[in-house]
Amino acid sequence: MRASDGDRDKVASVLREHYAQGRLTVEEFDERLERLYSSRTYGELATLTSDLPGVDLRSLPDAAEERSKKELAERKKRKDLIDHWSFWAVASAINWVIWFIIGAADGFDFPYPWPLWVMGPWGAVLLVGTIATKMGWDEKS
Repeated sequence: MRASDGDRDKVASVLREHYAQGRLTVEEFDERLERLYSSRTYGELATLTSDLPGVDLRSLPDAAEERSKKELAERKKRKDLIDHWSFWAVASAINWVIWFIIGAADGFDFPYPWPLWVMGPWGAVLLVGTIATKMGWDEKS
């Protein structure tokens, strides 16, 4: 049966793992990678890993699928940050409009800028959360 690019990527990740664990030398690793990318069938792929422990090509995770999951998680984080900052901006704008209307109704004698008490703490919390997200501090270990 013919192998796909995804199958070759899976075998390449297995070879990298075995190389990292010291089962393959640099020369063996390079040679197997060359043979890997010229392979066309599952049989040829299987011979590249036949002397290595525990390799079942059909049960390996798809590298592209793992990448797409990470990209989806990153996009969700970005969207969440944008949503949080958008809510903050709308709430802040509403508070400033109310403050302005009160001041204008009082003959342009504007009161204490109380909207800062809404914007400031909320904005500080959002800023810390944004920095934590960008630095990767919010990830579960």
